[in-house]
Amino acid sequence: MPAKRTERKSTGKPGRVSPVKAARPARGQKGGRTAPSKAGAAATSAVKSTAKSKTKSPARAASATAAARPTAPRMALAEVMRTLESLGSEPTRKTYQRHGAAGPMYGVRFGDLFKLMKRIDVDHALARELWATGNVDARNLAMKIADPAAFTPAELDRWAVENPMRMCVLYIATLAAEGPHARAKLREWLGSSDEVLRATGWTLLARLSDLDESFPEAELLRHVAAIETSIHAAPNEVRAAMNRALIAMGGRSAAMRKAATAAARRIGEVTVDHGDTACKTPEAVTTIDKMWARSGQKFGSPAAHERSLGSMRRRC
Repeated sequence: MPAKRTERKSTGKPGRVSPVKAARPARGQKGGRTAPSKAGAAATSAVKSTAKSKTKSPARAASATAAARPTAPRMALAEVMRTLESLGSEPTRKTYQRHGAAGPMYGVRFGDLFKLMKRIDVDHALARELWATGNVDARNLAMKIADPAAFTPAELDRWAVENPMRMCVLYIATLAAEGPHARAKLREWLGSSDEVLRATGWTLLARLSDLDESFPEAELLRHVAAIETSIHAAPNEVRAAMNRALIAMGGRSAAMRKAATAAARRIGEVTVDHGDTACKTPEAVTTIDKMWARSGQKFGSPAAHERSLGSMRRRC
């Protein structure tokens, strides 16, 4: 019969350690330390790592979060063009042609362009590729997804001249107003002998009156005076842009409202040929009054209301 195994217990004498648990040295007691186990080292490392992550700067934390967030794959030009073609319709194509659109087009409604813009977001490289196709719908989309800060001065000039539709001059002017070349382009375009650039310049003035709070009102007043003396003799598209600029400046502040309204009364009726469209020329005094009635009390001015809405080229 085999002998019974017996466990050896601590004798309680110094230097003897129980095989079950090692005695913890008293605080301050000198003595050798045993190397931590692999599991213990990993746990210690994890704790240190967690502590470090809690002390990251907000910028580093945001960067790490952004890097970890999955991003949608970039749409290629061919895919976008196929999508535009599938969204086109003959009635919309005819409407765009009545508004002066020339060149190849599918006839994509702006509501569908808005949905596609939301999917793409901002992609200036793609915007340049779309513009280079010469397709009207592609260029309309390009103006929505372009990055205003990425434009060169020459590129702004080219897009302004090649603008596919008269009613899209507001998009081009807004791109310029939102970028770093706004005031330089305003001076150049208003002084240009090219009617398209000059009309775009007056539209840019309207956008700066709304969007740029630092734009000097003294300069706006000089432009009000220039409109008063030259609007009736201006070419058709320039005349239409001048009228819109006068209305926009009338929404800048109470002082500008007074000046623009007085000038509009002296100017009288402004006649613009809108071709085979249902467009009408807004009467400046009435339109300025309506703008203030709608926005003045809540926002302080129609211009402040416009600034609160975000970029019009991406919301319209």
